[in-house]
Amino acid sequence: MHTVVERELELKLVLSPERRIPVPARLGYLTADPYAVHVTFHTDTEHPVYWTFARDLLVEGVFRPCGQGDVRVWPTKTEGRSVVLMALSSPDGDALLEAPAAAVSAWLERTLRVVPPGAEGEQLGLDDELAQLLAQ
Repeated sequence: MHTVVERELELKLVLSPERRIPVPARLGYLTADPYAVHVTFHTDTEHPVYWTFARDLLVEGVFRPCGQGDVRVWPTKTEGRSVVLMALSSPDGDALLEAPAAAVSAWLERTLRVVPPGAEGEQLGLDDELAQLLAQ
């Protein structure tokens, strides 16, 4: 049986240093996909926007700048609040999103209790699959 850990929260799309707009989002973690986190952004369009990237990237990004390429994450303070910034790049455009650090950290802690770091491979059932293949 697989476990899902989700959290609804409001992110801020950073348009400029003075302007941010709210973006409802859902953080998702599935033990069936133990290395990844899934973020669903509920924008004003007909279809949500989905991003998937490494859980380790988000875990590290809560503490220090990390990532390169399409996803970069780093902690900072905005108006005296601790936040996590996520810079996302795709062929369709770029976005800088601000998330409350406490909410992201609490959600990540829940995922780490479900599947501790280093135990992700056990969730994939590769040993069972290999045993079945070799038994044939």
